[in-house]
Amino acid sequence: MQAQDHSSDGVTERRVTAEREDAFVVFHIGMRINALWKIHRWLPMLLVAPRMVRELVADPGSGLLGSRTVIGPGIRNIGFVQYWESFGALEAYARDGDRLHRPAWQAYYGDGTGTDASVGIWHETYLVDADEYETVYNHMPAHGLAACDGTEIVSATERRTTAAGRLGRPGETDTPADASESSRSGD
Repeated sequence: MQAQDHSSDGVTERRVTAEREDAFVVFHIGMRINALWKIHRWLPMLLVAPRMVRELVADPGSGLLGSRTVIGPGIRNIGFVQYWESFGALEAYARDGDRLHRPAWQAYYGDGTGTDASVGIWHETYLVDADEYETVYNHMPAHGLAACDGTEIVSATERRTTAAGRLGRPGETDTPADASESSRSGD
């Protein structure tokens, strides 16, 4: 993108979409604090999670393409939405004893936290083919997939005007909110 497309705070001042040539993985992981008073159960997890992300970001070969922190609903739920180059890269990190995740994983089950309902953990893994997703960002800084390494940000015009068009299915019913507009303002 050209510099004139951005405001001083990094907002892309037009409607864009993110495109990738390769498949990728979307990984959601998080924890829920069920017993606030059992700080010894949830604080270690709360402190190690951001360190894991920093460890991954510092290693360009880790396979992590991007990560963002998500809080909510409420303050008891903390998680991450991550984008990975492959499931193999994600699994290799999770099982590597020389990295932060595996020892934290083992401690969770080894110290009894995993059998104590005071803190819950969860994750979801989605394998995404290169032609099986769509994105749109209107007047936003790089966010989500658009903020990931190896993603191209392009104008959401022509075939990219609608969700169906971005998915390569322009014949499906997917018209802009106001079909008389020359460029669509929201999706």
